[in-house]
Amino acid sequence: MINDLLLDDIAGMAVLDKSDMLAAVASSGAQMREAVGTIDRNLLANLADGVQPRNLVIAGLGGSGVGGEVLRAVIGKSTPLPIISERSHSLPGWVGPMDVVIGVSCSGMTEETLSMTAEAGRRGARVITIGAAGSDLEKLSGTISGATHFAIDAKGRSPRASLWTHATPLLMVANALGITHIDEKEFDIAADLMDEISVANGPSVSTLENPAKILALSCAESFPMVWGTGMIGATAAARFMAQLAENSKLPSAHGELPEVGHNQIVAFDGVLAGAAPAKDIFRDREHDVTDRRTHLYILRDTNEHPAVEKRIGIVEKIANERDVPVTLIQAQGNHAISRLASLIIPTDWASVYAGLAMGLDPSEISTISQLKAGLSS
Repeated sequence: MINDLLLDDIAGMAVLDKSDMLAAVASSGAQMREAVGTIDRNLLANLADGVQPRNLVIAGLGGSGVGGEVLRAVIGKSTPLPIISERSHSLPGWVGPMDVVIGVSCSGMTEETLSMTAEAGRRGARVITIGAAGSDLEKLSGTISGATHFAIDAKGRSPRASLWTHATPLLMVANALGITHIDEKEFDIAADLMDEISVANGPSVSTLENPAKILALSCAESFPMVWGTGMIGATAAARFMAQLAENSKLPSAHGELPEVGHNQIVAFDGVLAGAAPAKDIFRDREHDVTDRRTHLYILRDTNEHPAVEKRIGIVEKIANERDVPVTLIQAQGNHAISRLASLIIPTDWASVYAGLAMGLDPSEISTISQLKAGLSS
């Protein structure tokens, strides 16, 4: 049952939000500023040896692994070398001494990241690690010749609630390696924009005036299909899908335009499309079951291919003809960091609000804990 009134009850939300996920989302801009201000500049300078790697592999999973996608989206297709985000136990067979492997784990304890980082060291790749100080990842880094570790402090937040704590150092490392050039003022601009968006979508703003709360309620009542345009939109869409799963326990689908126009769009003719049947006004509301129908959310970058822009208009028409609601969310800002952040922050807020509206603790991940316990037994 969905309680939309709870979203205007700050005290009520606080009772459910046991691990302060709302506060974590609000800290996004501060996370970026702190990362820029505390990163070890001497270690960063030592990376700039003028030798560009053949390939860059980001080894990370879950919330910590999103940083690799952020890096790929921010750099875009202009980089002269491949950037691979690897989320498994093993590295691709071609990784060797000419490549750089960056192991990222907020806790520094992620089994798969440790496995890939150790493998990178054995193969003679240049190794860089980003994770908690004193963690297994830092200790492993210390055993690998020439490896560099950048310590981060997530302040007790989960990896998914600390995106900018680990993604910002990753962007700065890419800068130091000469893979990209990001003027550091762009971090300040993006952090300010994140703060501005968080103020507009924060808990004290009423539902009627709060875009993230409105978005949350529509997600809670539907089966969200989230599409993104370009690498920026697609990365934000994948992030939204993952956040809906963890914070709201909601299933969803995600993809990138134009690819989804060749497959997922056909679901508009499926059993989950169309308006939900009218409900009996005399029904027992206490035992209501939500009839989840497809709702399309399109996260749009400002730098879209003209053909993609044309497709969006056609997609809206097709969806409307089949009673599939469409919500467009437009990126803001000039630099890729700002544009990506402007799509991630409101959807992060929405994923938390959706969980709360359904009476759930957004931080609860008992299924992941059960999986890890089974693996360790």
